Amino acid sequence: MSDDTTPESVTAPEAPSELHGVPLTDSRGQRVLHPTRDQYIGLLRTLLDETFTMCADLTAVDYLLYPGRPLPEGIAAERFEVVVNLLSIERRERIRVRVQVPEADPTIHSAFDLYPGAEAMEREVFDMFGIRFDDHPDLTRILMPEDWDGHPLGKDVDPSRIPVQFSADFSKRSPA
Repeated sequence: MSDDTTPESVTAPEAPSELHGVPLTDSRGQRVLHPTRDQYIGLLRTLLDETFTMCADLTAVDYLLYPGRPLPEGIAAERFEVVVNLLSIERRERIRVRVQVPEADPTIHSAFDLYPGAEAMEREVFDMFGIRFDDHPDLTRILMPEDWDGHPLGKDVDPSRIPVQFSADFSKRSPA
């Protein structure tokens, strides 16, 4: 037996990896799934059945200024990405789900029916980025005032247009 390796075995590209018919990548030792919007809820349902019973985080990223980020083959980069972190306490394992959401139609189905704890997180994503969650039970603002115009974490928002409001009356403070 020889320790020599053929050039083909060293340079051959890895076969694309999939889990449940969805592209699978690795990020710092954590599995990352990249479903389409159509695959999203079905994938979450499957992962829930596989003991990923806790939605630890649901957030979004605005990639307006980084459209060329690396994604698995077959996944088209969109402006927005919804990122869901699920935990399996039983298996002591995490898995991340990253879904591309287009700027022209920033909607995705709500995960609330599967993970009720995602309700407030989806409201925050809606409030900060403007991504709508279909079938959400109460998709209203959670951080910004109801009459606020726009979504402040969008990369197209000029931060200088957001007024700084100080409503505290420091004259009533007792001396230290």
